Amino acid sequence: MVDDSVLLIKNARILDPASGKDETGSVLVKNGVIEKIGKSVSSKTAEEVDAQNLWLFPGLVDMHVHLRQPGQDSKETFATGTRAAAAGGVTRVVTMANTIPVLDNKTGIEFVVERSKSEGCVHVHPVGSVSKGLEGKEISDIGEIVHAGAVALSDDGKGVMDAQLFRRALEYSTIFDVPIISHCEDHNLSQGGVMNEGQTSTFIGLPGIPAEAETVMVSRDILLAKRTGARLHIAHVSCAESVDLIRTYKKRGVKVTAETAMHYLLLTDKAVEGYNTNAKMNPPLRTEEDCQALLEGLRDGTIDAIASDHAPHTRGDKSQEFDLAPFGIVGLETTLPLMLSYLPQEGLDLLELIRRMTVAPCEILKLPAGKLEPGMIADLTLWNPTGESQIDPNLFFSKGRNTPFGGWKVTGRVEATMVAGRVVYAPSYSPAASLVTVRPS
Repeated sequence: MVDDSVLLIKNARILDPASGKDETGSVLVKNGVIEKIGKSVSSKTAEEVDAQNLWLFPGLVDMHVHLRQPGQDSKETFATGTRAAAAGGVTRVVTMANTIPVLDNKTGIEFVVERSKSEGCVHVHPVGSVSKGLEGKEISDIGEIVHAGAVALSDDGKGVMDAQLFRRALEYSTIFDVPIISHCEDHNLSQGGVMNEGQTSTFIGLPGIPAEAETVMVSRDILLAKRTGARLHIAHVSCAESVDLIRTYKKRGVKVTAETAMHYLLLTDKAVEGYNTNAKMNPPLRTEEDCQALLEGLRDGTIDAIASDHAPHTRGDKSQEFDLAPFGIVGLETTLPLMLSYLPQEGLDLLELIRRMTVAPCEILKLPAGKLEPGMIADLTLWNPTGESQIDPNLFFSKGRNTPFGGWKVTGRVEATMVAGRVVYAPSYSPAASLVTVRPS
């Protein structure tokens, strides 16, 4: 007799960055929890999945996402955003506070927690704002929003210009042991800019944002973290000098971590040529030198995590003139295939790459996930490493189509995504031989 609450995934290449495991074996899941892992795991009652030629690794954790609810349902919802996450092999997303209204109180955080549970298909963890209304004038009630379920604090989308307020927020954050995720942008330097300041902006005649708009704030925030002993996380690192600063102060023992996104690793400001609004983001795409510095930061561990900074907008929003179009691109469905298709060519180890979207974000945010071991919730991603396809924004589950990677070739695809042992995504076009459920006789 088959027990529907017991699942045996057989013959997979098991990739677990936490333990360093890279071997063929099986995983037994019971009641949504990993029960056994090994080369000779069996069960007489389990439903079996033959994962021959597939990779199995922990479900990805995207620590920087904008799901847009509440208030901007036309751009994204918990339903569409989490479906996009599942299609990208992501089982947990961390959604930022710049919603309408801002997530600066208990009610807002509870709304995200409860509504995402009822409408979403992956785990959703909210971030509360540092300041009320993202105005940078008054600190949010940090204790209230953390107790309601916020896993971090951030005014992402705006830099906190008031250094004293940011210092006090860092001090308060230590009481509750949550990191502050810093959007490092000095608005006095970036104001009016729409792309990276450099040769390309001069050539096409668009106002630029200098790298110093980021690095000045990276320096300030790290020094304040050093002073307060708080945990600081630098979001969407885009330039070489930021990498240098983070590397230096990590070596000095400052509690600073950092993330970047695929677009900063694979694209330069030349992607804006032709006034491509799908290449407009904040911070902006930088230079080839910056790309190489970020890659080196990944290789040496200065950059801890890779996140999508998934920021969906409507077609109408992005169809405006470049100056008027909003910043941001989508990335939940493209990050994993781009990462596995292009970053190994840059000398980045496979296990280490997966670590940057599993173990690392879980360690930074203290989430109970990111590992393949008995007792862990069975959040799993099955990856088929074969086959080439093109990224087609029209096929996204996300409401957003705003990506500069449309038409890019990628190798491999998500074969299945499981949350607590339940399949939440499996492409309908999967060949029967690639993911087969075998019922024992």
